[in-house]
Amino acid sequence: MATADSPTGEALFQVEGLWAAPTPDEAAGGTGAAAVEPILRGLDLAVGRGEVHAIMGPNGSGKSTLASTLLGSPEYQVSAGTVTFAGDDVTTWPADERAKAGMFLAFQYPQEIPGVSVIQFLRQALSARKGIDLSVLELRLAAMEWMERLGMDSSFVDRYLNEGFSGGEKKRNEIMQMAILEPQLAILDETDSGLDIDALRIVAKGIHEVRRDRPEMGVLLITHYQRLLDELRPDHVHVLMGGRIVASGGMEIAELLERDGYESFRPTEPEQAGAEAAELEPAR
Repeated sequence: MATADSPTGEALFQVEGLWAAPTPDEAAGGTGAAAVEPILRGLDLAVGRGEVHAIMGPNGSGKSTLASTLLGSPEYQVSAGTVTFAGDDVTTWPADERAKAGMFLAFQYPQEIPGVSVIQFLRQALSARKGIDLSVLELRLAAMEWMERLGMDSSFVDRYLNEGFSGGEKKRNEIMQMAILEPQLAILDETDSGLDIDALRIVAKGIHEVRRDRPEMGVLLITHYQRLLDELRPDHVHVLMGGRIVASGGMEIAELLERDGYESFRPTEPEQAGAEAAELEPAR
């Protein structure tokens, strides 16, 4: 499944036949019920080094489930398929091990952490990610450079993490984390959610800035809207519906979605019946 357009000719990140569902406790509100309907249903995807991929889909299609599952969230369980990153099978790795290996997730709704400053958080995260115990001064200098590039006030790093931040500040903070942690793969879960057009352009500029410094970093964008794609111009666009990717292509896919909506990608009833018969959930 390695993508031919990858600068190195190999897939940095590969998902094959992925089936995933909420863990029973999460799905049943802590009652431990065993029967849980899968949300991801045999999903395949490959991201090459230096590539930007976008995944678009309607509400309930599995986009945020995909992001959380790829980063090893305990809220979801994988029943079949594999997730491979930089040549390693990371399907069963916990979230912290994936992050240390170089996978990064920018959250749709970043959490507030009162009492922990941005600079403290970055120092701990960088130490865990790269084993580098930078002094606060060294890290502050690096953060100041990125804050200037991202149009952020210099006092930003002394504020408590995401506490009282505007939507745009939260998203720019995520991009600064991505810049300083230097991941090999960045998964951006609806980074454009809740942003006005000016904030969106600032965030898109930040992503461009990080990619300019790290051209081999793979990027997976998960979004509802074409406007972020207009700013970033991804190499590949995928449509996610019913827990699987139903179409892939270039920017023409996003333009078709903008014009005709998701209905044009819904399978006909015979196609849907055939898919359901052929793709019963496999045993792990």
